[in-house]
Amino acid sequence: MSNLLYKKPLRLNRILSNKDLDAAGLGKSISQNIELMIFTRFGEHRFDREYGCEIWDLDFELIVSETMWEERFKRSLLRSVVRNEPRLYDIEVKIEMNEVENTFSAMNYKEIKKKVGISLRGKIGITGESYYFNTAIFLSPLCG
Repeated sequence: MSNLLYKKPLRLNRILSNKDLDAAGLGKSISQNIELMIFTRFGEHRFDREYGCEIWDLDFELIVSETMWEERFKRSLLRSVVRNEPRLYDIEVKIEMNEVENTFSAMNYKEIKKKVGISLRGKIGITGESYYFNTAIFLSPLCG
């Protein structure tokens, strides 16, 4: 089995033209896997129904307590990363939700979105190096 790590998305035209696929470093490969976990709903992955995280089940849920919502998402993502990313250990996840308001004055329209900041720290198993992942996603907009 090859130890090469590939950058996503895979470019089919490179395969068809008999060229090598773009390689990714270890950190980039881990980040791509974590992103995929975040953007995959449980049950969506055909070969592993447990791959993904719970955020897409929480997206349209009425948020009574942001703290409880953040904690639920944090636990879901942590379980998923521990289960599906064996290259990391000592993993810590931080979730922070904020409201972002956009006003479109020409249309007299206001949009409020929930922005979820996702930070993950850990150690890379084969090197012991510190690993850091950070991203943000926007949840369904509330219009006014």
